[in-house]
Amino acid sequence: MVKKKPHPSLAGKRAENTAGKAVAKSRTNMINPGHIKNKLKRSEVYGKYLMEKKAMKRQKRLQREKEAEELGQDVESLKQTPRTLENTREIEPTMVQQNDEEILGDEANDEFADYFSDTLRPKILVTTRPKPSSNIFHFIADLMRFFPQLYYYPRKHFSVKDICEFAGKRDFTHLMVLSEKSKVCNGMIISHLRRTGAAAGGDEQYKCAGPTAFFKVSNVITSSDVPNHGSATSHVPELVLNGFGTRLGHRVGRFLGSLFPHNAQFQGRQVATFHNQRDYIFVRHHRYVFQEGKEDYVDPEEEKKKEEEEQAENGSDEDMDGEEDSDDEEEEEEEEEEKKQKKKKPKKKTKARLQELGPRFTLKLRWIQEGTFDTQFGEYEWFHKRKEMDTTRRKFHL
Repeated sequence: MVKKKPHPSLAGKRAENTAGKAVAKSRTNMINPGHIKNKLKRSEVYGKYLMEKKAMKRQKRLQREKEAEELGQDVESLKQTPRTLENTREIEPTMVQQNDEEILGDEANDEFADYFSDTLRPKILVTTRPKPSSNIFHFIADLMRFFPQLYYYPRKHFSVKDICEFAGKRDFTHLMVLSEKSKVCNGMIISHLRRTGAAAGGDEQYKCAGPTAFFKVSNVITSSDVPNHGSATSHVPELVLNGFGTRLGHRVGRFLGSLFPHNAQFQGRQVATFHNQRDYIFVRHHRYVFQEGKEDYVDPEEEKKKEEEEQAENGSDEDMDGEEDSDDEEEEEEEEEEKKQKKKKPKKKTKARLQELGPRFTLKLRWIQEGTFDTQFGEYEWFHKRKEMDTTRRKFHL
């Protein structure tokens, strides 16, 4: 075999490893560089990939903003909102629209209309299971500070049905029964003892009652365990019902709202919140105060730049429009002098600060029953069946 002589231009040069360069370039574009055994080289390659990915993402965003500015669109409208379970939830056919006349008419004549119109003040009887532990009484003490007009009666050996009859004859509007497991409250039955005009003073008052709801209770934290907690006063708190969007949610929200009087004493600055999120009702008790924050001073260099830009714009307008009248010039000079004489006062931000009072707990609705508590013959308005209803994580009922 006759060897070919190299070209004279390549004399004294070594052959370059082009294959190695191609591999090195491809490594920077790899998503998973796990095949690289050297730890330093592996982290370097992956770092380069992340930098390239970040630069491409920034370039795409700037290009979208540039196209939006050319079309005259708002740049902030292009910002993508993160996908959550709330904004990607399944469409609920019973979702309530604002100012729905049919629903407003139903709510004006339901069992809780007298409470929301402030013609009837709630009076709540709370009791426990038979032979309760001592820990649950700390939670009851917090509930007595949370709910106005809440009274504790010992359970003894009486059944819930007998207690409903007892409370209905003594002008109680609601009954609350707490259950517990391992010395921690894990359930709450709330029964509404509605009073009607026909049976306002008779023995059949408790028969006109309803509805009754059972909530699973979790994450109970008493006031003493809340960090930096305050002490609640006897003022009637303001009520916040948030996140109850469906027809069932409206009914549950009004049921919980009927536990509070609707003539809030604003001088107490106390708020009771029922926040529904993913069918979990978070209960909180706060006190708020409005305070003036730090003063926001404007940077003097930014002010000078703005003034120069305004002067340049005014000068260009004068060149385009020609000479202005002497009266207009005098007015402009007077305005400039007034601006110079006025001292710019720093702006103060007003912030709302919160202090949690306690207690803190979470509710999960299990069922709603017509009338008072009756496990044998009571009819259920809604019952939570996990296997049939909880088909996906994006299905919510409240």
